[in-house]
Amino acid sequence: MIVKNYLLALFIGFLLFSCKTGSSQFTDDNSIHQLHLSRVDAMPNLPEPFKVMDFKDMAKKFDALVYDETQMGEYWPLIWMDDSRKNFDQETFGIYTAMGDLRQGPHNNDGIFHESLATVGSVFGATLVGIDKSNQNGKNYVSMLKNYFNSETNWDIVMNNTSPEVAMLGGGYGRDWWYDVYPNVLFYGVANFYPDETHYTEIMRSVAEKFYDANAVLEGNYSHSFFDYATLEPQDNWICKQEDAAAGHAYVLYSAYQRFKEPKYLIGAKNSLEALLAQKDNRFYEILMPFGAYVAARLNAEEGTDYNYTKILEWTFNGTSVCREGWGVLVGNWNGYDISGIVGSTVDHGGFGFLMNTYDTMWPLVPMVRYDQRYANAIGKWMLNASNALKLFYPYEIPDEHQSIPELKHHTKGVIAYEGLIKQSHFEEYEHIKAPIAIGDGPHWVDGNPDVSQFSVYGSGHVGIAGAIISATNVDNILQLDLLATDFYRNAALPSYLYYNPNQEAKSVTISVGEKSLKIYDTVQRRFIGENVKGDFTFDISRENAALLVMVPQTAGISEKNGKLYADGVVIDYRYSKN
Repeated sequence: MIVKNYLLALFIGFLLFSCKTGSSQFTDDNSIHQLHLSRVDAMPNLPEPFKVMDFKDMAKKFDALVYDETQMGEYWPLIWMDDSRKNFDQETFGIYTAMGDLRQGPHNNDGIFHESLATVGSVFGATLVGIDKSNQNGKNYVSMLKNYFNSETNWDIVMNNTSPEVAMLGGGYGRDWWYDVYPNVLFYGVANFYPDETHYTEIMRSVAEKFYDANAVLEGNYSHSFFDYATLEPQDNWICKQEDAAAGHAYVLYSAYQRFKEPKYLIGAKNSLEALLAQKDNRFYEILMPFGAYVAARLNAEEGTDYNYTKILEWTFNGTSVCREGWGVLVGNWNGYDISGIVGSTVDHGGFGFLMNTYDTMWPLVPMVRYDQRYANAIGKWMLNASNALKLFYPYEIPDEHQSIPELKHHTKGVIAYEGLIKQSHFEEYEHIKAPIAIGDGPHWVDGNPDVSQFSVYGSGHVGIAGAIISATNVDNILQLDLLATDFYRNAALPSYLYYNPNQEAKSVTISVGEKSLKIYDTVQRRFIGENVKGDFTFDISRENAALLVMVPQTAGISEKNGKLYADGVVIDYRYSKN
């Protein structure tokens, strides 16, 4: 394939490489302009005390213990079987939302009160770190998730519970929109890995049809508390209007378009996203908003749209939500502990961040930069802060004097974290504890719920998201972020990683690239920085800047078309000729 003359000039620069280190010696600067997010700019470059957990190891340990029905001890096991056969004529399973939750377990409410946030979320998390949940100790947990597809109510979508009998026990079933939309986002995440699972294709199509029809009925007006997917009617109640449900619709519909190539799903995804972009005010409610940014970036990159979605990112981060006041990403140092990067309320009791929300926000925002590297610095810096702060949710990581029930942490067996991290306790008995306070809402859910219900099983099960994305490098505070780990229903792609250097000086990072000869492309600098690379590769990152490296086979032919850079027909830079 003939390469344009100006592209050939890139390869001349290879002669300037140091054979010893592989570090780039280019003198020209074609770096893409980085866009800022003010909330991220306010975060520290070097959060303290600094430690990033081994999230992958934690995810594997969580799965091994929580999915073990033989675990002994008070409040264990955390899993039980449910033979109510709702929606599908098969046995399914439940996992406690929080430890010791009085509403749940095999002997309470006929064993049918369990939430997809815990079950689907933990199957998703385990799968992300390489565990096959379709064949684990003789059980197919992937198949069992089908019982959350509420066909008996004619909603025909995946919901947080299997039936309305337990709707008023908690979990927002059929009255709190995000609780009805997000299980479908999670289900599509699981289905990405198990496309041939029986009935999954039918469920995915049904969900896409319902979301497409709902979007058509709404005609851009998502100002409602929830939507009745059986009657196709929007509903309002005492719960906030949740316009960011449009982001959830857009994510599922674009995923469905990629999966089934049905043109109307692409139209529905665009219409849903445009409804979100048309909002004048920040309506970030729980978790769905950042998925809108991801969809916008992909549509721009893959479908040639030109959505300016910066405000979706600002709404995600800035804590300016007018529906759920202050919802966003927290920034601050509480008594020597940097808590910046966690997701939740920026105003509730001085700030109240949540474990699940922080993990799940990583899912769309990290792969987003593969389609739009202008946010590489911002997302890289946020991820460093969030990854560091997450340890404070775990009772064996945060000091005892900063947690509500340290005397009970042995019940967690080292794999269950607190639900939240708060500045000022929302329980009177813990008001004496100095911030940050690891705590949870469980005792508020139902009278008599034990103190251990502050330990969040549902949130802890999402750790696999971080486990799949985050790896360490030879530089303590420079992380390797896998951009493909949560980038689902995509076209062919080459291994791609984001690195952010928060230091005040340039750093040399050494990575292992395997034994197949590669040429390394950096989409931030928009140039190749190494060729004929095998084994260890060392590259430099300037101060407070990111590198986004794509591992390209050495023999791949490089071409440019319509502003994108390709390697043997696979896109390696979606913004090659754009600002």
